[in-house]
Amino acid sequence: MPQIQVKLDGTAVDGWLATISTEFPDAEFRLLATQLRDTTAFVILEVLTSKGNALIRRFENTPEVDTIEVYHTDERMVLLQFQTSAMKSYDPLRRSKNISIYPTILRDGWFSVELTASHERLSKYTDELAAAGIPYEIVSLVQSHTASEMLTDRQWEFIIEAVERGFYDTPRRCTLAELGDILEIHKSAASRLRHRAESRIIKNFVAQAAQ
Repeated sequence: MPQIQVKLDGTAVDGWLATISTEFPDAEFRLLATQLRDTTAFVILEVLTSKGNALIRRFENTPEVDTIEVYHTDERMVLLQFQTSAMKSYDPLRRSKNISIYPTILRDGWFSVELTASHERLSKYTDELAAAGIPYEIVSLVQSHTASEMLTDRQWEFIIEAVERGFYDTPRRCTLAELGDILEIHKSAASRLRHRAESRIIKNFVAQAAQ
C-alpha cells in the first residue's frame, strides 16, 4: 500500500494554528493525536520551544481555542491539549476519509502530513487540497508491500505452512517433500514454489533497505 508525505501551507486557509507557528518560526509543533468530531477537534500538541510561557499565553488569547489544558512545560517544550471548532486544514483529510500518521509536524506555517492508504484515497486527498485552494507539494511517495500483497495466494500458502511446520527452523522439523504432500504437489513443484516466494521476499527486503 502506498505511503505519501505531503507538505502543505496551513496559512492559506486562514489556519490559526499555522499562523501561530509563524510567530514562533524556530519552534517545532508536533500534533501527537487528533480526535475529529462533526464540528470540533481535540488535539494533543507538543511544541519544542524555549518560549513556552509566551506560547501558552498566545493559545489562551486565541478566539478559535475553545478550551486549553497544559500538561507540562519546561525550558525546552510545552505539552498541551486544546479543543477548537476551526481546523480548516483538516477538512481535506476528513472529506477524503483518510487518517494521518502521527506525529504531524508543523513548522513556520507548513504542515508535514504522512498518509498510508489506497491510491484512490490518496488521490482523493490531493484533490480535496486543490479544491480547498491549499498549496501543497508531494515530498515522497513510497510503494510499500506486505507479504500477502507481494506473494501470490499459493506462494503465501507455502510460506505459512513452511513457517508453522518448522521448515525454516534449525534443525528443520519438516522436509520439502512433506510440504509438497501437505500442499498436494510434487516435491519439484514445491521447490519451484519455494524459490519464487523466497525470491520475491528477498528482493522486496533489499529494495526497502536501499531506500
